[in-house]
Amino acid sequence: MIAADNEPTDDSDRQTQLLRGVLDMCLLALLAREPAHGYELVRRMEDAGFGAISYGTIYPLLTRMRRLGLVADEQQASPTGPPRKVYALTGPGRSHLDAWQKQWDRFADTVAGILTPPDHNPTRSCP
Repeated sequence: MIAADNEPTDDSDRQTQLLRGVLDMCLLALLAREPAHGYELVRRMEDAGFGAISYGTIYPLLTRMRRLGLVADEQQASPTGPPRKVYALTGPGRSHLDAWQKQWDRFADTVAGILTPPDHNPTRSCP
């Protein structure tokens, strides 16, 4: 998103757009480490540095990933209340995560290549 000259760029809007593009991959990566319930995933995302992510964002995404067969859910007893749904990565979820991670690595390398200035070459002059 590019702001017009008279509009300031809002860092939180840019962060939201970036997160929207990688949230499913991040959730699968967290579930690859350890199964978790939605609340735990929100906490892990916050601990990773993404700031506050709403449950209204996480739970619909988990439901969609479950319908796609990327995650499975299981009811587990909770020490403080009713049973909770705990989500775990499935085989197809692992395959998707691996493919997305390779795609992400290529994408991030491409962006880094553009953002990193080329080595200073004293034989070239600027106009």
